[in-house]
Amino acid sequence: MKVPKRIKPLIEDGLIDQVLGSLMSGKEAQVFLVRCGDETRCAKVYKDVTKRSFKNAAQYQEGRKIRNSRRQRAMEKRSKFGRDQQEVVWQRAEVDALYKLADAGVRVPKAYGFFDGVLLMELITDGDGDVAPRLNDISMSAEQAVKDHATVMTYVLRMLCVGLVHGDLSEFNVLQDATGPVIIDFPQVINASGNNNAKTMLLRDVRNITQYYAQYAPELADSHYADEMWELHEKSELVPDFKLTGRFKFSTEAANVDSVLKMIDLAHEEELARQERLNGG
Repeated sequence: MKVPKRIKPLIEDGLIDQVLGSLMSGKEAQVFLVRCGDETRCAKVYKDVTKRSFKNAAQYQEGRKIRNSRRQRAMEKRSKFGRDQQEVVWQRAEVDALYKLADAGVRVPKAYGFFDGVLLMELITDGDGDVAPRLNDISMSAEQAVKDHATVMTYVLRMLCVGLVHGDLSEFNVLQDATGPVIIDFPQVINASGNNNAKTMLLRDVRNITQYYAQYAPELADSHYADEMWELHEKSELVPDFKLTGRFKFSTEAANVDSVLKMIDLAHEEELARQERLNGG
């Protein structure tokens, strides 16, 4: 196949030997299967900002900072240089998250490096060595659903412990390898303490993935893991090995109307995105 423009420098530098084919194309990037020595890996090529269809990027980028004060000021002023730097921050968010989460005990694809808009990473495979399926492409027993849901909740907890919320978690962003769930796609990852949408996004993430597993184990639908996690997070009592129960006692105080409306808007956006994915968009 024709070698993508952004991958050519990696071939010239000997990081990639051959492009084997296209694996998938999403709203923010296209993923290719590539050969690196004796291994088959993934090369995620991020789309230019003008071609990217990811919506409401600003609410995901809130709270992302860079150490260089000049670049940070340029980003805030939205100058051309600032927009270019914002794009770099957007692209680097995923690789930074992959390294951080792997260290935190979250099963994610191993990152091998980020090279000018190309993320080189592990290819997740199933028990037969084929490309691992997404959750929405498989079915499972009730017992497996309960087990894997607990695993994903542990991963979400560990993400929150290192200050991150996935922001787009669903059955479309979890692969099933030979041992269990693997969480993927992190360019929209949220800073839990620096983003006003963090709690809302966490609630949505957990709701989405729980609804998937509840198809096979209906009792999961009555759980409240996100609320349990967030309360502990706000109290600085959340630790990586905390044993979640999924039970939560809600306050009897009046609901925050703005928060409820925000959840409704996000749920609507998620449903539109879900339908787009199901229709091959």
